[in-house]
Amino acid sequence: MKDQETIPTGKMQRAAHFVGTGAKIGGNYVKYYTQKLLNKDVTREDLNQDNADDIYDTLSHLKGSALKVAQMLSMDRGLLPKSYQDKFQLSQYSAPPLSGPLVMQTFIKSFGKTASQLFDTFDSNAINAASIGQVHRATKNGKKLAVKIQYPGVANSISSDLKLVKPFAVRLVGLSVKDADKYFDEVESKLLEETDYKLELTRSVELSQLCEHIPNLHFPSYYPEFSSSKIITMDWLEGMHMKDFLETNPTQETRNKVGQALWDFYDFQVHKLRKVHADPHPGNFLFLNDGTVNIFDFGCVKEIPTDFYENYFKLIDQDIYKDDKKVKEIYANLEMIHESDTEKEIKFFFPLFKKMIDMLTLPFTKDEFDFGDESYFGGIYKFTEDLQNMKEIKESPRARGSRHSLYINRTYYGLYHILFDLRAVVKTKMKV
Repeated sequence: MKDQETIPTGKMQRAAHFVGTGAKIGGNYVKYYTQKLLNKDVTREDLNQDNADDIYDTLSHLKGSALKVAQMLSMDRGLLPKSYQDKFQLSQYSAPPLSGPLVMQTFIKSFGKTASQLFDTFDSNAINAASIGQVHRATKNGKKLAVKIQYPGVANSISSDLKLVKPFAVRLVGLSVKDADKYFDEVESKLLEETDYKLELTRSVELSQLCEHIPNLHFPSYYPEFSSSKIITMDWLEGMHMKDFLETNPTQETRNKVGQALWDFYDFQVHKLRKVHADPHPGNFLFLNDGTVNIFDFGCVKEIPTDFYENYFKLIDQDIYKDDKKVKEIYANLEMIHESDTEKEIKFFFPLFKKMIDMLTLPFTKDEFDFGDESYFGGIYKFTEDLQNMKEIKESPRARGSRHSLYINRTYYGLYHILFDLRAVVKTKMKV
């Protein structure tokens, strides 16, 4: 992939790229409807592919929070047409990398030295490039290191970028403007944390140590002396990304071992630490053939408020869930229904939420769950698709769900999808 020589950092520069993309999308619609008149076999998927290519090209060039939103959307299968999902998945670890001179500028600003002056060896070619930063190989005193470097201007452009990308997200997933405002505030706060590499370093050391007892997980050591607000240095971890790992055709025993390690990792964080690695996309894990999972990148950590946690997980208790009065109280506490809702709205949303929660909490109610069950995930995708087309949801005057649910739901959706790709059978029973 060709290196990127510059990144637009000014608000006007970045806005101009969005305007240009909007014009391209408009042209794509004109082309689609013209072709449709001439050839009835032209499908909507052709339009989706052209739009996905143009949007991703812009976001990958801008990087930062704009590209991060694409990454988040790519994880929620069922929300996006497949062409968008496939294209946006590239943002997980395969965005266009920065050129060597831009990388060196970051080192000089951080340490007053070049990378080659700090390390014994440093590969100027990025190994992985994602939404917020890219990773390079280095060595020091015989140790193999991974050096993560943040893209220039990312932190300063978060607020303005989200304002620009919001209309694309709203249109792509059918989100109401009210929902977008509420949840984009949460996204902005987490992105600001993700660009604070000093905070990430602290969290990485803390959470790695707290979780190191979990079987079949491995975490890198971190090096504060070679880290800064824009650079994090850690041990180099071997392993394969999900796609490459699955291509080795691992045994069912190995798939289950990997899946159990990931389930235990998230289970421990959510229920014991009340803070969780909330970015479970495949680019943040490396898999080994012996069933070990290497975990890194604690940039996105969601701290779970006690009142939200207690209400959220009460919904797994089957005895509570049989009592409609208690369930309605929980829904109100989680902002899924509101005091101002009419009887008609409650009558519509209450059974809808019950069905959704029945589906999503099913693994917690079993001693063991087969995440390779295609009928289970097919049901989730179908339900999500149906929700998008419901007039009552599109026209609801109120956002449904606490802002805290955004990253907790995202964490479980991401975990479920990884376990589905693994076709893992996992011990999941939770006692409330």
